[in-house]
Amino acid sequence: ARAGARPLVPRQQVTQPGRLSQGQPPRHQHPGRRPTGRLQPLRHLAGRPFRQPALAAEGCLMFRLRLYQRYLMRETFAAVFLVLAAFLALFTFFDFMNELRRIGEGGYELRHAVFFVALSLPGMVYELLPIAALIGSLYALSTLARHSEITVLRASGLATRDLLLTLFRVAGLLALLTLLVGEALVPVSERTAQELRTRALSKVIAQGFDSGIWVKDGRSFINIRKAIPGAGLEQLRIYKFDQASVLESVTDVATAEFQPPDRWLLKGVVRTVLEGDRARVERAETAEWQSAVNPDLLSVLMVTPEMMSLPGLINYTRHLSENRQKTERYEIAIWKKLVYPLAALVMVALALPFGYSHDRVGGVSLKIFAGVMMGILFYALNGLFSNLGIINAWPPFASATAPSALFMLAAAGMLWWVERR
Repeated sequence: ARAGARPLVPRQQVTQPGRLSQGQPPRHQHPGRRPTGRLQPLRHLAGRPFRQPALAAEGCLMFRLRLYQRYLMRETFAAVFLVLAAFLALFTFFDFMNELRRIGEGGYELRHAVFFVALSLPGMVYELLPIAALIGSLYALSTLARHSEITVLRASGLATRDLLLTLFRVAGLLALLTLLVGEALVPVSERTAQELRTRALSKVIAQGFDSGIWVKDGRSFINIRKAIPGAGLEQLRIYKFDQASVLESVTDVATAEFQPPDRWLLKGVVRTVLEGDRARVERAETAEWQSAVNPDLLSVLMVTPEMMSLPGLINYTRHLSENRQKTERYEIAIWKKLVYPLAALVMVALALPFGYSHDRVGGVSLKIFAGVMMGILFYALNGLFSNLGIINAWPPFASATAPSALFMLAAAGMLWWVERR
């Protein structure tokens, strides 16, 4: 027979090693039935396409998970939440020990310390989730590599791209969880915790200077000596300027109570009006004062910008911008709120190259230690670039995204090096 000619043996009678002839049903199986999953080729596990009945719509294809994807996601989620629980237990213990030193100050008691630490948990979860994603992914992938499960998957035809996309599914859910915690739980819990401790310690909200809190509202400068949560404002002084930036009046107020949406009820009002070289004093028991300053705006002084909600940050930044005040710190915080949840994607990409090594002795512990060091470095770089951005007037977007961008470049370089080997 000439080269390239078809064999004379019928195709259906050729039996390859490890397979049954297409014309002969397997033993212990009824004729006409499809072979069981045990006889399916290994490339099914590796994610290669194979024929399936069209039972689901095309739009749901991306949500269907293959066996190896479910297994990897389950192992990764278990490791991430185990690491997160360990971190929460550790930092909660440290915070509780720190709060015990305050017991006895004012009306601060043990129950206040317990409630304060409990209300601080959502903030810890928000900050620690990306780091837990890194260390948990490292642990899961290293364990799979130690048992040669990653090797089996790659030998079955699984590409690095498919493995990375599976990890991105995990990271996407973790990023969504980080966003929900940061927007729904953290602002409320942090504000409540600070108010609880402030009331128990009998302290004011904040002391920007020795003279109290200073707020700019249009052409008025407001000095607040005391701003007690739930009790309004005390000892206010309002400096009002005209369009020529000349002092027009000074108003001293004993107490002020907010009346939604934009008014304050002032009590014990003494107003000094400046008219050229003369001054006139007006006294009143009560008066109304319309201002853009409200309790939500003042509560910003109690919570760090990173722990505020995105709408609260935007509103306060707009207020500062309208009053021609510096907004760099809060603009950086806005971008960090948008970018920080996506750090989970960077972390799992950084962990993937470690899953390709095959150290059977001491490998997992060394990789976990490396993950802890990288997590600390990421946390430190986040704070460092934020402060450098404020000091050097860097673009807020660059200051907020620089740490994640550096870690993503490192992950891409490590993946390239692993694939090249």
